[in-house]
Amino acid sequence: MTTSTGTDWAAWQESWDRQQEWYMPDREERFRVMLDMVEALVGTAPRVLDLACGTGSITSRLLRRFPEATSTGVDLDPALLAIAHGTFEGDDRVHLVSADLKDPDWPAKLPYDSYDAVLTATALHWLHSEPLATLYGQVAELVRDGGVFMNADHMIDESTPRINAAERAQRHARMDQAKREGVLDWAEWWQLAAKDPALAEPTARRFAIYGEHADGDTPSAAWHVRTLRARGFGEARPVWSSPSDTLVLAVK
Repeated sequence: MTTSTGTDWAAWQESWDRQQEWYMPDREERFRVMLDMVEALVGTAPRVLDLACGTGSITSRLLRRFPEATSTGVDLDPALLAIAHGTFEGDDRVHLVSADLKDPDWPAKLPYDSYDAVLTATALHWLHSEPLATLYGQVAELVRDGGVFMNADHMIDESTPRINAAERAQRHARMDQAKREGVLDWAEWWQLAAKDPALAEPTARRFAIYGEHADGDTPSAAWHVRTLRARGFGEARPVWSSPSDTLVLAVK
């Protein structure tokens, strides 16, 4: 979709997807399982909160698969939200909110008090464990009884250091090869965004907020499961994993 600014938002979405897939070649697989579980537990017309939504990667796949779904996307990144606004302009199924998830009052900015599903991917690792546990408690209050929360992210089991080191070495060797073939990395992608007339100003604001990259924690899947149960969910467990990442599903 190209808007009056002359910006090709679909091209920016595609560029973001390619950059993210450099880090996570199985990115689409985790989205597929996530939406499988949405359908299994809350049906095909859910009200969804896309948490730390970025450009709206989850929302776009949600609406493609479930046209009757609705989505609230919440994020603080002005540049990624600009891409999301451009992508979903005119689609009344999507509501985008700018909010800081570390602000205790962020849920007050949402258009609804409850959701069938809260979904997030590769975003909450910029939070440290204590604020993440607090966020999980807030999310539990937003999910209706019988509703679901899913988080797909880097989850590292520190009890397996040799496995972790071997997996990381292989993954980075493959990434290095792809880089030699011309794939954009995180820093290069943002350099391009800073040169785009529609994204230059929000990109500058983004770096004023976050700096180069926020460094949070990557606790194990078991930690996420324990914490979700302690913060108000009735059941929680992994439903998909790769050697480095896990999709944890919790049911209220």
